[in-house]
Amino acid sequence: MYYRDQMEREVWIEKIPKRIISLVPSQTELLLDLGLEDRLVGVTKFCIHPSRIKQEKKIIGGTKQFRFDVIKELRPDLIIGNKEENYKEGIERLAKDYPVWMSDVFKLEDALEMIREVGLITGKEQEAYIIAKNLTEKFKQTFPQRGTAVYLIWQDPIMVAGKNTFINDMMGKAGFKNPIEEERYPSISLKELISLDPDYVLLSSEPFPFKEKHMGFYRTAIPRARVKLVDGEMFSWYGTRLLQAPEYFKSI
Repeated sequence: MYYRDQMEREVWIEKIPKRIISLVPSQTELLLDLGLEDRLVGVTKFCIHPSRIKQEKKIIGGTKQFRFDVIKELRPDLIIGNKEENYKEGIERLAKDYPVWMSDVFKLEDALEMIREVGLITGKEQEAYIIAKNLTEKFKQTFPQRGTAVYLIWQDPIMVAGKNTFINDMMGKAGFKNPIEEERYPSISLKELISLDPDYVLLSSEPFPFKEKHMGFYRTAIPRARVKLVDGEMFSWYGTRLLQAPEYFKSI
């Protein structure tokens, strides 16, 4: 039958899939938590949760560089990807030969929809409903407003999370106000960052691995700001890792 993905594409999936490839780490974790490990045949080299998965499943490349020969050998009857994390040309090529269902996640509600839809497609509707319900309950709690925060994802050049991103939505859920008005992930100069005079500078663990030495640099540059190393997975992974996010936000 036809399913509509989050990019408004119609995807024909003839029957409940038995050979699934995941092109996104957070969605790989979701598939396992839905009880689909036996049907998952391929993952990316960035799929790190659980840690054993890369040893037990075939690696089909990265999120932006697919090994099409390996994918062909795996004979998938469903490939699950994401608009932002994967690359257009690769997805279009795969979609010519396989059912490719794409997520497009900007806010918590999109993540909940993605979880429910993946459950529906894979015959795990009840399991997905329970996960989505638990997530909804966990995010009902409110966090005190903590002031402004700039969330850095890259060091050279300095790149930050702007509006219209899942990170921005999670920042709001955690009680931070994002002063970046541009959308997506703009580059800014150190001078521009200083002029924003944020209450917090949040240094993400991914995709750039910020460390203690970077904290010292930004503390010197913006003495008034609280500089924090934060777990990027809690702000940017939109599968079942989200179940841990509310408690993590409390700890910051």
